[in-house]
Amino acid sequence: MNARPTLAEPVIVSEFWANRSGESVRVQLREYEGQPLLDVRKYFTDSDGKLQPTKKGISIAIARLPDLASAINRAVDKARELKLIHERIAGQP
Repeated sequence: MNARPTLAEPVIVSEFWANRSGESVRVQLREYEGQPLLDVRKYFTDSDGKLQPTKKGISIAIARLPDLASAINRAVDKARELKLIHERIAGQP
């Protein structure tokens, strides 16, 4: 029987600035009490310039990751349809 892979440390998948106040959004794979999770969390910059996690975020079981990805893709499509977001041109912000 194959053992489930474990994560010795969180794996940061993506991180981007949320605003100009030094807050970022971090997407990572991590474990909690032996269960693998996807964690999407807002981080703030402390007085030492280090990013620290906030309580603002969501952690879901890795098994639900395909459902979340599908929901986010549908949200992106709907936002484009409503002209809330636009396609980015390569090389432009």
